[in-house]
Amino acid sequence: MAYKVITNCPVCNDKLKITKLHCSHCHTTIENEFEFSKLASLSQEQLHFVEVFLLCRGNIKDVEKELGISYPTVRGKLADIISSLGYEEKKKNEVDEKKVVTMLENGEITPEEAIKLLKEE
Repeated sequence: MAYKVITNCPVCNDKLKITKLHCSHCHTTIENEFEFSKLASLSQEQLHFVEVFLLCRGNIKDVEKELGISYPTVRGKLADIISSLGYEEKKKNEVDEKKVVTMLENGEITPEEAIKLLKEE
């Protein structure tokens, strides 16, 4: 019986590394330091959601129907997974300050437009 791989140390909760791979067919063993995929840290429930989301080709309405959950719940689960993977979900009105400065330096926008964009954050 195979067990789900744990990704964090049960003692200190730090991230674990894979140090040995073994083929049960030919008994080849490879030892080195390997890293987990970010997806390996997701719970079974989160992995199931990602699988459904992919099968629905990212269509939130289809995910709602498939899982029998509401739109806000789908969005919440997506935000939770994004966070679990170590990313921050960008807000719709979030402005990239470096991009605004570059546009200003290139004369693409006026100083007033730059100030307005930066205040929208």
